[in-house]
Amino acid sequence: MRTIFKYFFASVLIFSLASCNDRLEGDEILSTEPLKIDSVKIAQDTMDIYTTQTIKTFSQFSTQCEGFYGYDYQHVAPLERKVISYKFKTSASCGEVATRVSQINFRPQQTGTYVFRFWNGKDTAGANIWIEKNIVVQ
Repeated sequence: MRTIFKYFFASVLIFSLASCNDRLEGDEILSTEPLKIDSVKIAQDTMDIYTTQTIKTFSQFSTQCEGFYGYDYQHVAPLERKVISYKFKTSASCGEVATRVSQINFRPQQTGTYVFRFWNGKDTAGANIWIEKNIVVQ
């Protein structure tokens, strides 16, 4: 029994060492950071409750080294939302700056006027700037 265990342990150890892969399989993500939302497109400023609408945001990325990471979608109050977009940066060399679109699917579950604030960067004093959009839900 001891002999079988020794051979089994040795074979598992050899297989584990042989399967290690230290190669980088592409560009490594170096960081994530907030991304200024330049503009917002809302197809309908009035909609019905329990229906879904796509909200598109437009931001600028450096091609080849940056990409969309995700949104921080904050429920500030029952009918108020703050949206901050994030980008990732990789170790690849950057190219030209291009405008890219991302989207949020909004499906309200309460009637009223929803207030959306999209992060648009900071002013010279360091205060946040917001693009404000309203959607009336009936």
